Amino acid sequence: MNALAHIYICRTVVPAVACFPARGKMGMGTVRDRVVFGNPSGVRLPEGFMRADMHFHTRYSDSYTSVRDTIDLAKRRGTGVAVTDHNLIQGSLEAMEIAKDKGVFIVPGIEISSWDGPHILVYFYSAGEMKEYWKKYTRPYIHSSRWLAIDKGTEWILNSLEGVNCVVSAAHPLGYLASVKGVQKAINLGILDESVAGRFDSYEVICGGMFRSENLAARRYADEYGIGYTGGSDGHILHELGTVVTACESDDLGGFLDSIAEQTSIVIGREKNPPRKFATAMASTSRFSTSCPSSSLERKFQSVRYRRTHDYPGKTGSKLMRRRRSALRQRLEFV
Repeated sequence: MNALAHIYICRTVVPAVACFPARGKMGMGTVRDRVVFGNPSGVRLPEGFMRADMHFHTRYSDSYTSVRDTIDLAKRRGTGVAVTDHNLIQGSLEAMEIAKDKGVFIVPGIEISSWDGPHILVYFYSAGEMKEYWKKYTRPYIHSSRWLAIDKGTEWILNSLEGVNCVVSAAHPLGYLASVKGVQKAINLGILDESVAGRFDSYEVICGGMFRSENLAARRYADEYGIGYTGGSDGHILHELGTVVTACESDDLGGFLDSIAEQTSIVIGREKNPPRKFATAMASTSRFSTSCPSSSLERKFQSVRYRRTHDYPGKTGSKLMRRRRSALRQRLEFV
């Protein structure tokens, strides 16, 4: 496509750049054209675009949703999906196997929960590459509470991904409520240095579980760092599938992921309303509760073992931490 494509949302036509300018430059249109808040089911993409919910959980982590039900619904809703269970790839592998006979687009993926807080979405170009990485860099550091934090921090995980054929996105960058499950939240609190953000290929700029203000802030931060966009429902209940999608002009997995890295992806979706957020939280908490006793002991052990180390810098004490916290007031104006 050499001209502007058009996304038709209900009866309103919103221009979206098909051939986007290079990183950090402004050409035809703006990056705002690439983030649309609305129901993806009411969006008709130009010919040649693929879409996928890039953040969805199944029974292999903190959800009760079966992989088969996920693929069946994705087929009916005309969307692809990245099954991104916490620290585990079995759900993603099962999704790829089931989808073979159903014609559903699958992105191999995982959401790695780091010890120092942030959740990291990793999308692979093949199942083989995903399995190879997971066996070497994730499986050895998983505890009995398999979908809770692994025994490594954010920067170690990013180091392990150097040279791996993948696209890395920061899940819900502003974190959930008081948690530090987002990399930008960790940066704002002084837990991580700001330079870490530039090591990601993209930020999740529409996450179904976040509030609108947080998603808008995530997009602004992505623009500030000169990185790309992804979007996903962060669904833990079946009906949430496809409420946020990432769309790319491509006809295969490689081109789809390249589009994200090259910053030409489009993100369309909307956040869950408060009742649905509550329902999701209850489902996830219920699933997590099966691991509470062991996870509590493990986290206490980790806090002693890794206190004030690179993987777990602690919460107080150093002059650097105090300087970062004092700078937080200025950063909050940006949010």
